[in-house]
Amino acid sequence: MDIIAGINQKGGVGKTMLILNIAGAALAVGLKPLVIDLDPQGSASAWAGRRAQTVKPDANGDIWPAVIDCQPHRLPAVLEQAAGNGIDLVIIDTPGKAEQTALAAARAADIIFVPCRPSKFDTDPIRTTQDILKLAGDKPSFAILNAVPAAGNRHEKSFDDIHQMGLPVCPQTIGNRVVFLDAANKGLTVIELDPKGQGAQEVLQVYSYTRSILEKLKPQRKGKAAHG
Repeated sequence: MDIIAGINQKGGVGKTMLILNIAGAALAVGLKPLVIDLDPQGSASAWAGRRAQTVKPDANGDIWPAVIDCQPHRLPAVLEQAAGNGIDLVIIDTPGKAEQTALAAARAADIIFVPCRPSKFDTDPIRTTQDILKLAGDKPSFAILNAVPAAGNRHEKSFDDIHQMGLPVCPQTIGNRVVFLDAANKGLTVIELDPKGQGAQEVLQVYSYTRSILEKLKPQRKGKAAHG
């Protein structure tokens, strides 16, 4: 079971939207994804409630991606249960401005992504998030530029700013597209709402990049398990 955490100490960067759609990409390729909602605002859990009114359960009565809310202190037990239930991929959603919650998620994760909008207001606070990543043991991490406008090249400056902080950036950006809001309002992912649209293709590319990092880590993780 692979575990990803989405972390950014700044709110309003589209973290939950990215997490739900990356989980949707995993579902589209045949995996059983679980989103763990550590955010007291419960946006992912609210999405799951809407989804239950829109999507038919499978033959076992389950709706995927599964979403559960969780307190940070229960995270290890929930992850152990998920592994026992055959979950393939866990993505942990965290709140902004909650260092201990973010640290718990980072410590549990195999890799971490940091969603960020293409502006100095959003890139500068990444340093605070990096402090948490260091405390968690400098797990493999990367930024994802989200809500990138269709016109202009400000995202290129953001790429440079984040690279100068020493944090890799996913080469695929996510555009500022209404389809993400439309999908969220219906409890869907963009891949379900508009599978041939640009938003869906962007999400699939981000998922592919994320999966490539997880695959590179497998030999290292197997080695640690054998010794430990």
